[in-house]
Amino acid sequence: MASPLGRATSSPGGSSSAAILLGKQFKQMQTDTDIRGISVGLVGDSIFDWEILLMIDEEQDNLYEALQDEDETKGSAVRLAPNMMLLIVRRGVNRNHEGEELEIGWRHGERMPGWLTRSLLGGCFRARIAFPDSYPLYPPKMTFLTPMFHPNVYQSGEVCISILHPPEDDKYGYESAAERWSPVQTPETILLSVISMLSSPNDESPANIEAGKLWRNDKKEFRKRVRKCVRDSQESAWD
Repeated sequence: MASPLGRATSSPGGSSSAAILLGKQFKQMQTDTDIRGISVGLVGDSIFDWEILLMIDEEQDNLYEALQDEDETKGSAVRLAPNMMLLIVRRGVNRNHEGEELEIGWRHGERMPGWLTRSLLGGCFRARIAFPDSYPLYPPKMTFLTPMFHPNVYQSGEVCISILHPPEDDKYGYESAAERWSPVQTPETILLSVISMLSSPNDESPANIEAGKLWRNDKKEFRKRVRKCVRDSQESAWD
């Protein structure tokens, strides 16, 4: 994908070990045919700054609904993550950079609100992931460049999700250390978690207070705001 997003501001070069690891992970994501609906590229020539395009289409939503029905019929103990990507469908698990398997899914009994998944259909959301020199010991920062009205996305576009928070105890008690970043996570698991977040907001401590209130109290207005973001994303996706 071409680089329409401009150059990021992270320090040039970075640590050699982080650069080598990111190079491998970037190549894997570009060549992995299991990934659908996600395009990755570099900002300029920096391996520490990635540009992302999340594309959400009807085919993915239809397959998601079918898999949800099949999952309930079989009584599976794990719910599939939103089917905007076929990665989980084909693998069932993801692997970190050391080859260990990581389960990605929903706790037993949970069902994703399909209406919100459908509200995102047609979206072409641009984002940037900036990795620190200390990666993978510390997490990157992900920021949507396309307007995103969501309880867990700041008005600046920065994503607020546990997996991207530093590996330490939360002084406010909202998150445990186990929910936060760990070096076993990868760009792939980050994007899977963010996609899950988009369709299943956490409104306990919203980054966008207005979005959190509408999500809880006025689903109709919330959906209207989300659909506007989708339309805006379509207009700006290829700028």
